[in-house]
Amino acid sequence: MELSEAAHLLDPAPLRLEMGIERLASGVLHVAARTDMHGCTGRMFDWWFRWFHTTQHYVWWHPVDHVASTWEKWTPGSYVGATNVVDERLSGPEVHRIHVHFLELSEVFGAGVAEARLADGSISAAVCASTGIGAEPARDERGRPIGGRLAHVARDTSFGCVLRSHFWLGHDLAGRAEPAQIEALAPDALGFGLLRHAYNEMTFLSRLLPSLYVAESRDRQPPALPWAL
Repeated sequence: MELSEAAHLLDPAPLRLEMGIERLASGVLHVAARTDMHGCTGRMFDWWFRWFHTTQHYVWWHPVDHVASTWEKWTPGSYVGATNVVDERLSGPEVHRIHVHFLELSEVFGAGVAEARLADGSISAAVCASTGIGAEPARDERGRPIGGRLAHVARDTSFGCVLRSHFWLGHDLAGRAEPAQIEALAPDALGFGLLRHAYNEMTFLSRLLPSLYVAESRDRQPPALPWAL
């Protein structure tokens, strides 16, 4: 799946690649991970990005791979336009510095496309970002880190929600570097490590998120007591 075909993620029907990696003709590495998040909803998933803001919160998210987290231009309740600078492992010993800049949904799915699927209930959350690796990643004309793209799309189910996490490593090099050069920068091993990392971090998050969301939202959504009178 090319990034230009990302709108397929908004369709509940099965994809050709739900879990795995594929090398595109351009050399870009497409990574797909699917996680069943029991007890969670898309509303909770979107809220997480609006709420978490410390390294401690980040380590809760993945207590093995996540090392440190800071934000640029983040304000409570809003993450689009902000950049999360993180130090994390991708299922291996090496610690990578990754700049994750959160994008408007239209930049990945097209104008109004994801919003329409949110409105009709086909999906319950969508989070998109551009990514740059290293202390000083390449940036676009607006100063946003570039190199890859990611999209998380949640769909609510009877047990919680299903999350699709897709990544396009080397996207911004496509057409400017030879496919072999992109492959050398984003080898298959990196893709498999990222796949495991994404599945593990979202599984860890699913164990944490329901109770945390209830506690942090109690003033506007009074919790239902498990044992009520």
